[in-house]
Amino acid sequence: MTKVIASGKTVEDAVNQGLAELGVSRDKVEIQVLEQPSKGFLGLIGVKAAKVEVKLLPVPEPVPQPIKPAAHIPQVEATLEGVAAKNPYEEAAAFLKEVAAGMGLDVEVHIKKQRDGHIFNIAGEDLGMIIGRRGQTLDALQYLTNIVANRYSESFVRIVLDAENFRQRRRKTLEDLAERLAGQAIRTGKEVVLEPMPPLERKVIHAKLQNHSQIKTYSKGEEPNRRVVITTK
Repeated sequence: MTKVIASGKTVEDAVNQGLAELGVSRDKVEIQVLEQPSKGFLGLIGVKAAKVEVKLLPVPEPVPQPIKPAAHIPQVEATLEGVAAKNPYEEAAAFLKEVAAGMGLDVEVHIKKQRDGHIFNIAGEDLGMIIGRRGQTLDALQYLTNIVANRYSESFVRIVLDAENFRQRRRKTLEDLAERLAGQAIRTGKEVVLEPMPPLERKVIHAKLQNHSQIKTYSKGEEPNRRVVITTK
């Protein structure tokens, strides 16, 4: 991924979102403002977010190095073996700390092994920047962290990022929302269409209502605007 389109309440918010998704600092990207934010009529109607394109700057071509004598080859091979032997989870944690530092944050990453993968719990102050709106930044960082980890692993590894117990709190919020909207669908007899959600959050809604005696759910639309629909059976 060499560029992203990001949005936010302000241009700066949108830029920070793009930097988080790419996992780089500001000096390594080119930024183009696509849309300026607007408050709309009376500050209420037609509100439009800022939208920017954040594009990685090209990496300079490496300067050719003279070929070393054959006597140095064993040392090079040993170095390559050392790179291959790096722990994928430690490398992923180091990547996270580097990204956080680029955002002006000092964090610790606590790694917990589970049956189906590893959980990285991020600890520190002002973690709202890492979590983002409804966990969007956290999800983007999770995607990038998994890419980094799998570069250093011969078999597939799966990492889930969490911060300030956000995942559990978000799950509870979504389950409460599912119950409330199911009740609305029963009372009105009309289907309820939720706002676009990432796959994991849609899965929580479906799972919460899958055994409901009066309600069924399905998803419609294309990513990233795919939505859950709650309707009566």
